[in-house]
Amino acid sequence: MHRNVEWRESRAILGGLRSWLRENLKKHGVCIRVLGNLTLLPVDIQELIAQAVLATQSYNKCFLNVCFAYTSRHEITSAVREMALGVEEGLLKPSDLSESLLGWCLYSSGSPDPDLLIRTSGEVRLSDFLLWQTSHSCLVFQPVLWPEYSFWNLCQAILQYQVNHPALQKAKLLHEAACRHQQVEADRACVLEQLGTVGETGGTECKQELILKYSREREERGTRSGQLRQQGQMPFENNQMVCL
Repeated sequence: MHRNVEWRESRAILGGLRSWLRENLKKHGVCIRVLGNLTLLPVDIQELIAQAVLATQSYNKCFLNVCFAYTSRHEITSAVREMALGVEEGLLKPSDLSESLLGWCLYSSGSPDPDLLIRTSGEVRLSDFLLWQTSHSCLVFQPVLWPEYSFWNLCQAILQYQVNHPALQKAKLLHEAACRHQQVEADRACVLEQLGTVGETGGTECKQELILKYSREREERGTRSGQLRQQGQMPFENNQMVCL
């Protein structure tokens, strides 16, 4: 009898907590996304995760990304496999493969890369966590354990981010400019190869128009494949793993 009373009380507490979370997630517009290989989890846990993701998918004020059954190496491997499948299915061309496209195939696609990553407990390593996304993030390693993390520890981390922000931002902008230049050169090489194959020649303006057209078509292919991926219509591995 005593156990039954405790069980009913526990269920009541959990029900109240669930209601409180649901109300506050809606109030603050929090969209929950669970990133990782969810197929490794029991089916009942997958169903609970799906319910939480679907219930908050229309919220857009802020995003809560939860990495569960996650490793960065597996994420990058899955993204590469996804692009390869896109080429195999004829939705992408081999020349479409790029750093930016790989970024859109990651679990975290649609969310900005983190500005600040804090690692507690004195460990000075990332432990296979967000290796791609933190290439231009401020990494702060602190000896304090997570349960003891305080407001002042957070202030210290933010201060370190502010000190390093100019250099990080400059490196990020230079990298983005280099990626854009590489993409333009890749598009140019593809257009020139096509012209050489069919034996066509043209002036500079004609070639520039063809390059712009090819760039638009490439972007459209990437957008279309991304939409199909979100709708679950592409036979890509991430459809079974990423947020719904």
